[in-house]
Order: sequence, then structure tokens, then C-alpha cells
Amino acid sequence: MEEPVCLVGNGADGELEVNPVALKILGGINQPLVVVAIVGLYRTGKSYLMNSLAGKRKGFSLGATVQSHTKGIWMWCVPHPRSPGHTLVLLDTEGLGDVEKGSTKNDHWIFALAVLLSSTLVYNSKGTIDQYAMEQLHFVSELTEHIKVKAQEEEDLEEDTEFVRFFPNFIWAVRDFTLKLEIEGKGVTEDEYLEHALKLKSGKTREPLDKCILTTVSLSFLPPGFSSLVQSYVETILSGKVPCLENAVTSMAAIENEAAVKEALGHYMTEMEKLRLPMEQKELSEVHWKCEEKALQVLMQRSFKDEEQKYQKELVVGIAKCYEDVIAKNEDASVKTCHALLEELSATMRQKLSEGVYSQPGGYETYVRDRNQVVANFRAKPNKGVKAAESLDQFLASKRAEAEAVLQADNMLTEAEKHLAIEKQKAELLEQQKAAEEEKRLQLEQLMKDQERSHMENMKQLEAKIAEEAADIKKEAERALACKLKEQGELMQKGFDDRARLMEQEISGLRKEIDSKQKSDLLASVVGALGEGLRFASTVLRKTRTKGPQTKK
Repeated sequence: MEEPVCLVGNGADGELEVNPVALKILGGINQPLVVVAIVGLYRTGKSYLMNSLAGKRKGFSLGATVQSHTKGIWMWCVPHPRSPGHTLVLLDTEGLGDVEKGSTKNDHWIFALAVLLSSTLVYNSKGTIDQYAMEQLHFVSELTEHIKVKAQEEEDLEEDTEFVRFFPNFIWAVRDFTLKLEIEGKGVTEDEYLEHALKLKSGKTREPLDKCILTTVSLSFLPPGFSSLVQSYVETILSGKVPCLENAVTSMAAIENEAAVKEALGHYMTEMEKLRLPMEQKELSEVHWKCEEKALQVLMQRSFKDEEQKYQKELVVGIAKCYEDVIAKNEDASVKTCHALLEELSATMRQKLSEGVYSQPGGYETYVRDRNQVVANFRAKPNKGVKAAESLDQFLASKRAEAEAVLQADNMLTEAEKHLAIEKQKAELLEQQKAAEEEKRLQLEQLMKDQERSHMENMKQLEAKIAEEAADIKKEAERALACKLKEQGELMQKGFDDRARLMEQEISGLRKEIDSKQKSDLLASVVGALGEGLRFASTVLRKTRTKGPQTKK
């Protein structure tokens, strides 16, 4: 983007509205997004700071008057300077506390949207962190009125415990700060200075700034999911309801997971379409397995919150259907290849038959020699595919009447010799039929191996993803626990013993969550969820069985 565009603005009726141009820009990005939003009082230099983050001297409107130039939320997408393969999305928000606005409702929603949409939230102020500066952050104390974390709150955990898990990194940027970083004559870091400014004062009520989350993991979004979040939150606000993180994430997950299935299945189909058919079943199975393995990796890397493995099951079913189509195409290609080859190899026999060469005395011996040569040449030809034995069986069966006619017309042979010749021909046909049946059996055996390997690969990748997600959940719970323990310690230190004791239930709940062993239980439940999709692959075997060579009498 050469310059910023408005992402969320105010319509003619004063209500928030999403700019479709901005959504289209987001739709054209195919990299993960890292979103940084800035909030703060108007005329504090927010736009200047965002231009600096973009590495540009101009872009976001700076203004030179007491009027706020930024209205709504403006977006600028630039390459991330430190994370290759990621796009940095900068959100410059309308200044808070503009006296020209008759109502603070818009401020509250702008602030809430900045929190909801960002990976990192920057609060911009000037001077020092004093009582006035903290009072201007009163929006934080009202977040619970404008944002819900869960659709149904759990009784054992307060909502601010859940805020720790979901809210973005918080950075307080203090502009034009000229004081020495010292407390009681001792040098301190920036974070220590902030902690000191936020400390509870004995005998006073708990400051709402405890809601600020200072240590959370930076999030990244994917463009389709981020676009849906923007629309979902604004639509919820316009409806008069409170945006719910859980509901929004669920909606975003559905969109992203559908896209993940499409991408994964597309990868599988693209790779399988490159095959040069016909192929032997074992060779085809190997390619299928590698393509399925990669498709699953694509799904696992992109999908999230697929709690009942709905989308993994959808991919399994999709791959099974595609593989069935490839198997059918491979069989057709093999039949056509074998038919064309047999037609070519037996052309001389057809010519001799039409010329009456086999109608002369001793013609049957010549006929059998030529036919055996056709069979030998056919078997020696490579790359015939999975229907070679069956095609040869059908070819020889089609020549049975022809061979008997030549045999009966050969006056050099006695009736006894003719009878032996007929029995020998039956034995050869039976042997070829057995070869065709063995060919089919080996193919079915290989397909069963494919099914088992598919099952194992699905479970292996699912187990790895569950382990990764469980580790992330544990880290979130540990971070929330550390935050609560620190809070409790400060409360006790300042004499708020009763309030500190009230936090025990939250702390106990977090500790139980950290110690719980959910992985094995979750794995047991998803086996059943995946079962239907994995069993679908067996339909390939059932259908293939019905296409096998028919027993000849």
C-alpha cells in the first residue's frame, strides 16, 4: 500500500461502517498479518509514531491544529521489517477525548475495536505517567462493558482472568518524557517505572488499570480471518450487542478452516493431476501417500479450533473421493493401454486369419505359436498398469472360439490330439484367469495398506497438533496464573487481605487447568470423530472389489 486507507469510519448517520476497499486490500494479501494499533488522546502524535513504524516520513495524516485529523480507524499494510513472510498492519485510531465530539460512545467503541483487532496495542501519551494520565485510561476500566471474552462465562474464573489469555501486548508510549528514570534515587527500567506508577495505594480502591494486560503473546492473523473479524465486530456493535471474543474467533475459525481444507485438497488434487497414467498400484499408492501427508500438513498449519475434527474429517473424505477417481482413471488408462497394445501385437494374426493361413493343414500349430508370441511380447512390455493380467485374460478368452475353429479345421490332427489341445487351452485360460485374480488381490491388499497408512498419518499429525495446542493453552494458563499471583501479592502487601482471599478460587482453577492431563482424553474423543471420515476410504475397496474379473465357467 502506498498510503493508508480508512478501515472503519463513521457513516452519514454517525454509525460505524467498514470500508469495502480496505477489505478488498486485505483479501489480496496472502501472508500472515501482525496488527499494531495505537490509541490515546487526540493531538498526542499518534500518527507520527505510526508513520515511523511504517518506515515512512509521511502517510497517516499528522495535522497542525488542535483538531483531530484521524477519524475512525485507518489502516496501512507494509512488509514486516523483522518477520519475513509477514505483513505489518498499522491501525491509527481516532483521538480519544476530542472536545468537538458530543458523546464518548464513539471513543469507547474505537478503543474496544483497537483492542479486539490488534496483536499489539500501543497507548500513546505525553509527559509522565501521573494521576491525570491514568485517569485518561478510564476506557480500560469500561472494557468489560464493551467486550465479552466468552459467550457463557465459567463460574470459577472471573472474566479478567480470561482477558489475560486473549488480549494483545500492551505498550505505553510516553512521549516528551524528560525525567530521569529513578525511584527514591535508584535507577529503574521503563517497565519498572510503569509498574511503580500502577501500584495500588493503601486505603484506596483498586485501580481499573489492573485490567491492562502487559505480558501476552503477540498474535498473528490470516487475511480472510482478520477481514471477517472486522466485519463481525462492527456488525455486533451496530446491533447494540457486546462483541464476544469467543463467538468472533469461532466464526473466524470456520472461515479459516474452510479455506484450509480447500487449500489442502487443492494441493492434493494438483499433485495427483500431474501423474502419467497408467501406473502400477504400489507406485500410485506411494505418490498418494506423499500427497496426502503434505495436504494434512497444509491443513494442520492453517486450521485452528477444529475441536471436533470436522474439517480434518472433511479433508479425509475429500482425499478419499479424489483418490477413488484417480484409481478409476488409472484402471481406465490401463485397460486402454493394454487393449491398444494387444490390438497392435495381434494385427499379424488377424491378417493371417483373413488370408486363410491358419486354415491349411498344420495351421493350428502356427496359430498357437503366433498367439504365444503375442502373449510373450505383451507380458514383456512395461508400464501397462493395474489391468494387465485382466486384459490379457479377456483377450485370450475372446480368442477361444477362434482357436477352436482353427483347431477343428486342421486335418493333420487326430481327434485325440484335438481333444488334448482343447484341454490344454482350457488349462492355459484357467491359469491366466488365476493370474488376473491374483493381480486383483494384490491391488486390494495395497489399497488396504493405503487405508491403514492414511489412518496412522492422520492420527500422527493430529496428535502433534493437539500436543502443540495443549502446550499453548498451558502457557496461557501459566501466564494468567503468574499475573494473578502477582496481583494477589500486591493486594496482601497493601493490606487488601479480604480481596486477596477472594482470588484463591481463580488461582486454584488455573492451577488445576495447568496440572490437568487433557491430551489423552482429547485424543480418545477425536478418534471417534475422525472414524467416519477414515472409514470412508474403505468404500474404495468395496467398489473396487465389484469391478474384479468374473469367474468363467
